[in-house]
Amino acid sequence: MRRRSHALGTSIFGSLRSDPVEPSLIPAIVVGALVFALGVVVLIALAFDRPDPTEVAVAYEEAWDRLDFDTLWRLSAPELRDGRAREEFAAAKGTAYRERADLAGLVGRVEVEGAESAGHAARVRTRLRLRDGTEFGNELRLRRDANRWLVVSYRLGARGGSPAG
Repeated sequence: MRRRSHALGTSIFGSLRSDPVEPSLIPAIVVGALVFALGVVVLIALAFDRPDPTEVAVAYEEAWDRLDFDTLWRLSAPELRDGRAREEFAAAKGTAYRERADLAGLVGRVEVEGAESAGHAARVRTRLRLRDGTEFGNELRLRRDANRWLVVSYRLGARGGSPAG
């Protein structure tokens, strides 16, 4: 008799149960939803955290001042990399500038004078204020490739004298 009421109770409670999902799947679904939501948040954050052309131009100017050729390669479009891989580019530039260490650390401040961008192209004009009081104005042209800005050309223009050396 007991067996029969147990079976009857199971069938009654089984039919009253409205949750068609196995209890062991619920934690997996919750974790999956949380991972998906976190992924969306990270993608949105990365989309809005990209440097704009002016930030790339300033970083490029500062990398030249430090003679940081790895960073210059990373911020340069292929047309400014001399057809070289990063290691080869950095080694060649390092060799070329080895005797000119006096060219590093001249810049006291980099300022953006102006910037225009349209679609995937930008032009940024910078002013370099050297430690000796000399000022230089440069023009950098940038292109947006794969959601990042790269320098495609760099034009030097002296303003107010020239640096020593």
